Amino acid sequence: MSRDDSKADRPRCDWAKSPEMVHYHDTEWGRPVHDENRLFEFLTLEGAQAGLSWETILKKREGYRRLFADFDVEKVARFDADDVDRLVQDTGIVRNRKKIESTIGNARAILALRQQGLDLDTLLWGFVEGQPIVNEWKTMAEVPSRSELSDRMAKELKKLGFRFVGSTICYALMQAVGIVDDHLVSCFRRRDDG
Repeated sequence: MSRDDSKADRPRCDWAKSPEMVHYHDTEWGRPVHDENRLFEFLTLEGAQAGLSWETILKKREGYRRLFADFDVEKVARFDADDVDRLVQDTGIVRNRKKIESTIGNARAILALRQQGLDLDTLLWGFVEGQPIVNEWKTMAEVPSRSELSDRMAKELKKLGFRFVGSTICYALMQAVGIVDDHLVSCFRRRDDG
């Protein structure tokens, strides 16, 4: 996707400042995602962000895609200790062993869901019965970092064997994949479905 500089003057959420963040805000953040590999990608990236900025993670996104088989759940679930050792050495991603191991473990948890007749999309979107929560925030100061819903999601995901899924990470995941729409009421994305 190319960046459209003609949209530079549009009102948007305050955090979208750099070109990467503006592009992400304008083209992805808050848009509903139902594809399992994309949901797995966001789950991984949000977990990787813990303690870091989202901009840092966006800059490493292509590295994550390359190193984690474009987030193909079956392929990542087959990664082993040698793969972890290899990934810890690659500067294309956050080289945190626990975060890398959690990505592999989370792929395996997704496969375990399938054995129960579930999938990640149904699980995550089930928390809102398939309908996004559209908030009415006027300022970024009003936007929470967690909620009762993200608390419940984190508890359920942990119970199902997922890792790096605390309440704050779950809330950011819900924002990223459109389960929660936290675009400010003044943001053009609130008025633009395209």
